[in-house]
Amino acid sequence: MDTSHRSLDRRALLGALGFNMALWVGAISLAAPLRAAGVTGGGLQSGLRDMLARATDSSLDTLGRPGAFYNDPAVRIALPLIGRTGSAPGGGQGGGLGGGLGGALLSALDKGQALGLTEPLVRRLNEAAGVAAREAKPIFRAAIGRLSLADVPGIATQRDGATQFLRTSAGADLTARLRPLVDRGLGQVGALRELDRVAASTPLLRTAGLTRDRIGSSVTEQALNGIFRYIGSEEGRLRDNPVGALGGALKGLLGQ
Repeated sequence: MDTSHRSLDRRALLGALGFNMALWVGAISLAAPLRAAGVTGGGLQSGLRDMLARATDSSLDTLGRPGAFYNDPAVRIALPLIGRTGSAPGGGQGGGLGGGLGGALLSALDKGQALGLTEPLVRRLNEAAGVAAREAKPIFRAAIGRLSLADVPGIATQRDGATQFLRTSAGADLTARLRPLVDRGLGQVGALRELDRVAASTPLLRTAGLTRDRIGSSVTEQALNGIFRYIGSEEGRLRDNPVGALGGALKGLLGQ
């Protein structure tokens, strides 16, 4: 056998053993306090699912209120083409454009904002994100239902373990399922009509690719980032103040 292949196989085996050992150590570290609290592994799994469901429901309820996305600069939805690089003004994750076209577009958008051309559109994008959040509970609940006993050690030992589990295990699926809700919301609040109006006033937007599809994709991504931000914050609050019989038993495991 090729020695390079043998080395790769050995590293892969050691990596798999290390991963399984980490899970085993995590499970062992949880076993004693679980027994002392009278909580079974299945009970902890159920408790973590319940905690994540509570954090998710609370976050979606909050962000589903009128004006919630727009009024919080940390999660405010921005036009996807504002800015040259990095985050857009107002906390949104706007994709930047470089070069002459990017500079011209930035200048056009700044002038448009000064004339009140883009602000109504931005507000409608945030309204659409709120509409999607109000309708998103079932798709998040389905993702939470896939939490298994093998996921428990990693979730229980991290401050935002449940949130990270949800983002890692179901992020792509949640994006795909949230997109139709966003598209429906964009139509419902008049954001698409507003986009067409702004594009007609500033043709450079169309040239630069600010299309309905790009808007839908950007709003979906930004809305999901905002939702996860709120879920993580709510998870931390629940860990600090676990409630109910099971929550009391979990306090020593999940509390910081």
